[in-house]
Amino acid sequence: MINEEAIKSYLLKKFKDAVRVDIHKLGAGVHGAGFLIEIQTPEDIKTYVIKGLFPENLGHDYPSDRAQVFLLDLDEYNNLPKHAKAVDVLAEMEDGSIKPIGGGKEYYLVMERVEGRDYFNDLREFSKKEKLDSEDIEKIKAMTSYLAEIHSVKKESRSLYWRKIRDIIGHGECLMGVFDIYPDGTLSYEEMAEIEKMCVDWRAKLKPKTHRLCQIHGDFHPGNIWFKDSTDFVLLDRSRGPYGDAADDVTALCINYIFFSLMYHGEVKGAYLEGLNLFFEEYIRQTNDNELFEVLAPFFAFRGVVVANPVFYPELSHDARNKIFRFVKRVLSAEKFEPGKVNYYIA
Repeated sequence: MINEEAIKSYLLKKFKDAVRVDIHKLGAGVHGAGFLIEIQTPEDIKTYVIKGLFPENLGHDYPSDRAQVFLLDLDEYNNLPKHAKAVDVLAEMEDGSIKPIGGGKEYYLVMERVEGRDYFNDLREFSKKEKLDSEDIEKIKAMTSYLAEIHSVKKESRSLYWRKIRDIIGHGECLMGVFDIYPDGTLSYEEMAEIEKMCVDWRAKLKPKTHRLCQIHGDFHPGNIWFKDSTDFVLLDRSRGPYGDAADDVTALCINYIFFSLMYHGEVKGAYLEGLNLFFEEYIRQTNDNELFEVLAPFFAFRGVVVANPVFYPELSHDARNKIFRFVKRVLSAEKFEPGKVNYYIA
């Protein structure tokens, strides 16, 4: 579970007077395992404990999950009276070496700069069109082809599939977390709870569908899709783990055809309706994933709650916002989502 040789090498460098380092396993529990570290110096023996977490279940599936746990431990162990003190957090690098990363108060990501125009620009232009033009069609086909390709990479893991449907409802960045930043008066707490409870019921329906676990982007919305031309695009901000249900990516984009059409027209029509239908037609043609319509509801609920949030989209009218909430509740109440009924869901 731990790279003993790399840890010994790190400790011999950190403790300059160390003559020998010994590591012994203390035991294991539900979360992980502990190891005793004995550092022999000319004067005495210094002892420490190193702890590792098992890389599955309990929200510890990805390395970033485990880093989050230990960084919080480092911050808080030393603040509680009578608690054992934390010394540092160690990271094992790709080459097997050990690097200390503890003590930071903020963390930052450095990434490449991308060129192009995000897909929000296209969606705004749809408001001026009765139907899609050839470039619009090419872009939708490019996005569906891309999703069909990445979603074809499957993974067997009940833990990760259950985590995804749990996160869609209860993660701080997903449905419940988004509700928690709604300004008071937007929707009553009782109405929020009604939607949350409907999503929990959907969790029971989705739990047997672990065969759907696949590679995903996790936040495939228009602001993260930057087109360089009609078929070439680059993505930003992959989120909340590399595996989940294809429904997560599909709804992240498709809710925007509905949202923008409601904002500009009060119903789903014109280029927006054509775009929504074309997206589903092309995606299903390439994947044969007809089961998708049986699992979309809670994912649409999360994305609907996002676009209806006045913090994110203050320009949305009260009437359009209520139509999105109606859409969410009706989709959650249906056995499966039917694209042809989109205007019924909001009527």
